[in-house]
Amino acid sequence: MTDGAAGTGVDPIVAIPVRHWGRWVGAVGVLALVALLVRAFVQADIHYGVTGDYLFSHVVLVGVWHTLEISVAAQLLGVGLGVVAAVMRQSKNPVMGGVGWFYVWFFRGTPLLLQLILWYNLAAIFPTLSIPGLWHADTNTTITPFLAALLGLGINEGAYMAEIVRAGIGSVDSGQTEASQALGMTQGLTLRRIVLPQAMRVIIPPTGNEFINMLKSSSLATAAQFTEVLRTVQTLAGQNLELIPMLFVAAIWYLVLTSVFSVGQYYLERRFARGAQRELPATPFQRVLRGIRPGRT
Repeated sequence: MTDGAAGTGVDPIVAIPVRHWGRWVGAVGVLALVALLVRAFVQADIHYGVTGDYLFSHVVLVGVWHTLEISVAAQLLGVGLGVVAAVMRQSKNPVMGGVGWFYVWFFRGTPLLLQLILWYNLAAIFPTLSIPGLWHADTNTTITPFLAALLGLGINEGAYMAEIVRAGIGSVDSGQTEASQALGMTQGLTLRRIVLPQAMRVIIPPTGNEFINMLKSSSLATAAQFTEVLRTVQTLAGQNLELIPMLFVAAIWYLVLTSVFSVGQYYLERRFARGAQRELPATPFQRVLRGIRPGRT
């Protein structure tokens, strides 16, 4: 009791610790479920040694490289198409705006798997591809599994990126555009120098998420007969008859790839957040240093 409380005759306020029993009960329940799950996998008839034997095999590593290759190429194509479609949708020209809207509507509204199958079987509709007077080729020869997967994944991704870019452009204050136009800058120059650099803070986080999703969506490229990591392990499973251990191989590699690029996304977001926040969040490495040497930032 303090002197002030004694003099006024008011009972002092005593802090009573609150015990969150529900949290502990919930934690125990979760741990019990995890233990049951681990026990089930330990007792299951799964040859985990097969997973270790094939994890770094040459064939699997080639499949991982193909997954990374098609994911990066399709994401780059999607970003390029997304920027173009977003600018078209912002256009005051009704034809440009309508084409941009139709592109987003069509490719977001139809399944990615369906689009991949259509691209791979394009020869059934167009036996030959040609630009009159300039170029002529057989469709079956031109549309390889890689190109079919690239077009299917990239064009579909462009529709989603168009909305992300459009949201980023919309987040920039209109006064920025008006000020640049008052300085005599053209609309294209304003977009490149003023609007897009500021919009990147809004565009980068969902774009990183889209690329991580692309790494997983690349598994659908098997519909276009493209040999990525999932198709590779399925082929190997048909030879050694160990489907589940081989699927674990693919799962591990997908987790590795998505984890690596998640870290890259974190640092990229920090870079584009400079100037927008008074204090940037600590990096994982900085947090480790703070835990080892308290008081250092």
